[in-house]
Amino acid sequence: MSILNVKNLTHGFGDRAIFNNVSFRLLKGEHIGLIGANGEGKSTFMNIITRSLEPDEGQIEWAKKVRVGYLDQHTSLEKGTTIRDTLKGAFQYLFDLESEMNEIYSKMGDVNPEEMDILLEEVGTIQDLLTNNDFYIIDAKVEEIGRGLGLDDVGLDKEVQDLSGGQRTKVLLAKLLLEKPEILLLDEPTNYLDEQHIEWLKRYLQEYDNAFILISHDIPFLNSVINIIYHMENQELNRYVGDYDNFQQAYEVKKQQLEAAYRKQQQEIAELKDFVARNKARVSTRNMAMSRQKKLDKMDVIELPKDKPKPEFNFLESRTSGKTIFETNDLVIGYGEPLSKSLNLSMERGQKIALVGANGIGKTTLLRSILGEIQPISGNVELGDYLHIGYFQQEIKGENHNTCIEEVWQDFPSLTQYEVRAALAKCGLTTKHIESKMLVLSGGEQAKVRLCKLINKETNILVLDEPTNHLDVDAKDELKRALIDYKGSMLLICHEPEFYNDIVTDVWNCETWTTKII
Repeated sequence: MSILNVKNLTHGFGDRAIFNNVSFRLLKGEHIGLIGANGEGKSTFMNIITRSLEPDEGQIEWAKKVRVGYLDQHTSLEKGTTIRDTLKGAFQYLFDLESEMNEIYSKMGDVNPEEMDILLEEVGTIQDLLTNNDFYIIDAKVEEIGRGLGLDDVGLDKEVQDLSGGQRTKVLLAKLLLEKPEILLLDEPTNYLDEQHIEWLKRYLQEYDNAFILISHDIPFLNSVINIIYHMENQELNRYVGDYDNFQQAYEVKKQQLEAAYRKQQQEIAELKDFVARNKARVSTRNMAMSRQKKLDKMDVIELPKDKPKPEFNFLESRTSGKTIFETNDLVIGYGEPLSKSLNLSMERGQKIALVGANGIGKTTLLRSILGEIQPISGNVELGDYLHIGYFQQEIKGENHNTCIEEVWQDFPSLTQYEVRAALAKCGLTTKHIESKMLVLSGGEQAKVRLCKLINKETNILVLDEPTNHLDVDAKDELKRALIDYKGSMLLICHEPEFYNDIVTDVWNCETWTTKII
């Protein structure tokens, strides 16, 4: 049974086309992976099918009375409410039913026997709905999902405006899972989730009976939960049965077949054009030449898709740093209240260290304390000599109205416009992206602009806070290569072992020193 039909969808932004006559179908129980390079329109597609964005052309048809749940990281959470209140909001329709039932009870003292029978039947129906939808164990369900996603570590009574980006994502995801919609729409749900909770979400989706559409650049995660791939490329959307590995094989075969057909057709076109050129002037062969020309005119010419620019990340390295990068002396980090025990850590030149552990335990706080961006609660950090630090932040808050060119130019004012454009192009951005404002770019494209600024700054230590979030497969692979080749030192927060294992020399498990209960 079809839950969603998309017919002849066409959409673009200005002169930048995203979809051209695209069709899509979602069947009951399908677990779909929506894939494609950064900027191909995956999040735009989600916004169109949820009707938060009107397409230029095309039809979007949902099955009747289908409940859709969308994990949109831009959803606002109501200020002043706790995590528990927000999660219980998933059951608002049941609380409304309970209020309706209580109103019926209040009417029962003033009705005749016939009306009483009708009211009792209504109450019975509502009662069955409440029981079947777990109304009387809501608190237990909230606690269960909270534990699964690590929200009990944060505290279910914490107010939502005090949450980090990762904690906020967990709250939105937990509420969505509690709502149990007929279809889940998940846009990069593993961003900001730690390894333990990614594993929990993987098991949840593997056992999920309803349909979902998942956008993710985490290929091992994607492979473990989906059975259909929709690939978005060059304004097209193509369906492949199986996981990402099956898709890659089928895509490569399809690409080779198209290239073979293209070469064969180009040879035929060249031969026809040559015949026409040699014979159109002679009376005896003019008709044959005209016949060949008609064939040329009617030919449906095969076009090969344009190759997307592959990112190229090569970090500029400064002079060698001193032997010691930093030392902490009885350092206690936190905001108002301690997040750590007393820390005596040290890092030496050449070390590449991954900081791992659950979200919310203070990994980013430790980085910012070392960099001097926030004051520790007690103790101090001593930085070594001749440090040239490059910092990639996890989140950049607020709307950025700069174009990509302006964004890079303000950090490198001595570069010419040509040099700025060339630097951005090397990071895998097209001319249309480069001339666009930062706020209209996808998360992956924005990350590439930030990486462009980082790789063009001379450094001898990189401080990277979840740099793989939003990056597509090609960009992630290239970043991994560049970080392996980097001769300087590195502090890296990452929740993907398959990314950091080949890069780092040491792994620090931050759960051993946090004051948070894990």
